[in-house]
Order: sequence, then C-alpha cells, then structure tokens
Amino acid sequence: MDIKVDLFSDTGTKPSEEMRQFMAEAEVGDEQLLEDPSVNKLNKMAADLLGKEEAIYLPSGLMANQISFAVHCRPGDEIIMDKTAHPIHYEGGAAAVISGATINGLNGINGIFTADQVKEAIRSKDYHDPQTSLVSIEQTANLGGGTVWPLDTIKEIANVADENDLALHMDGARLLNAVVTSDISAAEYAKPFDSVWFDLSKGLGAPVGSVLAGSKEFIEKARYWKQRLGGAMRQAGIIAAGGIYALENNVERLSKDNRNAYNLAQGLSEIKGIKIDLSRIETNIVLFEIKNMAREEFIDKMLAEGVRFSLLGKKYIRAVTHLHIAKDDIDYTLKAVKRVMR
Repeated sequence: MDIKVDLFSDTGTKPSEEMRQFMAEAEVGDEQLLEDPSVNKLNKMAADLLGKEEAIYLPSGLMANQISFAVHCRPGDEIIMDKTAHPIHYEGGAAAVISGATINGLNGINGIFTADQVKEAIRSKDYHDPQTSLVSIEQTANLGGGTVWPLDTIKEIANVADENDLALHMDGARLLNAVVTSDISAAEYAKPFDSVWFDLSKGLGAPVGSVLAGSKEFIEKARYWKQRLGGAMRQAGIIAAGGIYALENNVERLSKDNRNAYNLAQGLSEIKGIKIDLSRIETNIVLFEIKNMAREEFIDKMLAEGVRFSLLGKKYIRAVTHLHIAKDDIDYTLKAVKRVMR
C-alpha cells in the first residue's frame, strides 16, 4: 500500500534525522536509580514547563493515566470524566484492573463538561454509593474533535473539586496543541491540577513516552506504581533524548499542524457530499461525515488515492495533522477527495 499522505493519527510520527542523531549521542545511566542524566533532564524540563515540583518519565500516556488513578483513588472509588474520555474507550478497562476504580462518564459537549455537571455527579457519603475521589479532563478532547478546554471552565471545575476535597487530573496527551492555539501557557493550564501529563510521541515527534508531573509527594507515590507496572526502563536516556529534542525544537511548530487541520477542514466543507462543523476545528483533529457513500467505501477509495484516514465511532471519519503533513499534502488530499466524491 503506497500511502502518500497519512492522516490516520499523529501517533505515526517518526523522529527526524536531527532527533535521531541527538538520541544517539545521549548520556545514559540507570533511570530506575535516578542516575540517567538525560531522563533527569527531561523530567526537569517537563516539571518546569508544567509548573510542578517534579515529573516522571513513563513509557506511555496510558500508564500516566493509570498511575495517577491508582495514586488518587482507593479501590471502589469513582472517577468523574467525560463519556468520550480515553480511559473509557482506549485503555482496556485498566482502571478496573489496576486501581479498582469505577468511572462516571458525563454527557459533555464535544468532550467538555461543566462545573455544574461535576457538582451533580458527586456522590453522597452514604455507604451505598461509590465515593467520588477524582475529576479527570482530557486536553485536548480527542473524540470531541481536538477541542480545547477553556481555562475558565477548568477553574470553575477546580473550585468544585477543591470544595468537595476531590483530586484533579489532566490527561494532557495533546496539551501543547491547546497551548499553541490558545496562547495560554502549559503551566497556567496545569496549575489547578494535582497531576498532569503530556505525550511526547504524537505531534512532538519523539518515538516513545510521556511525562507525568505533580507535587513531590505525588511523584514519590507514582514511582511505586511505575515499578509495580513494570515501568523500569534502565538506560532510557536514548529515548528520553527524543523528548528533550522535541521540547527544544518541536513545540512552536505545532501551530502549523493546527493551521493545516483548519485548511483541510475548510476545503472539505466546500466539497459536495461532506458534512463538517468548522466551529469544532480548534487544533490538529478533523472530524467529518460522508453522505451517499459508506464510510468504509470512502476509506478504501482514498487509500487507492494514497491518502489514509481513520474511522471514529459510528459516523465520523477522522483526519489528524502532524509534523509529516505539509501544505502540499493538504492540497493533494483535497483534490483526491474531490475525485472520490465525484
């Protein structure tokens, strides 16, 4: 299969030659003993970026979520999040296995719920109820279409959490996409949260890993769960160096991905047979619907044109822009879609 333009996901990004060279020259040590200088540097950079005391380098964002849940929750406790959130749909039921927590999925709009919804969802102290212990938000909201949580909404939810002695967690897989489109710093977004992480292996272009940050006490507890989950990576400086390079070189360029996504969406909106809501296009994810053709047929025909999309849920087709997508790729994609839709 000859794929000319791969819009399947930003998880398919590959390290550049410059990043590979930087990784090859990385200083390494035993990260489990906190002796890997590259891992330590990455953790310090991430903690500073997020305005937190400490951070811990992990193999994946899924592990970052599940470690956070395990630290914040007791078995049987309940976590509040949106019904479209990643831990509900894409983490294999891990919360039930690892932390023993249950999840209350709220009916937000495009992945974003309100402080009033949180108030209503908090359980009573009656022993018949699971006890609410954590509120989790996903920035940006993937299944919501890459939507950005407004800072005011976050602050309102943080006030409710504080009033009810609840912890607050941010699944910040694409947090930096939100940062470059809103001009709000990562630290400002992260300030109300007890735990927050971001992904290095999506738009930032590193091959592996996420970084989870919080207070010194939180990270100390997180280290136990990292060990329990087999997260020791020994001389991980080679891959951590990819994250260092990404933070030094690939953050600002995320704005190009967001811009390419909007240009793609605008072009799609002008093609007969495609339904798209341009108001939802805030970052690097584009969701659209196809009329008069099965989604699977459209996907196959686009593959024949050398363009790969993905299916999302029961009605959407998803395109995700990233560092391997240029303006010419967007132009090629739109011409190919026009051919297919004719």
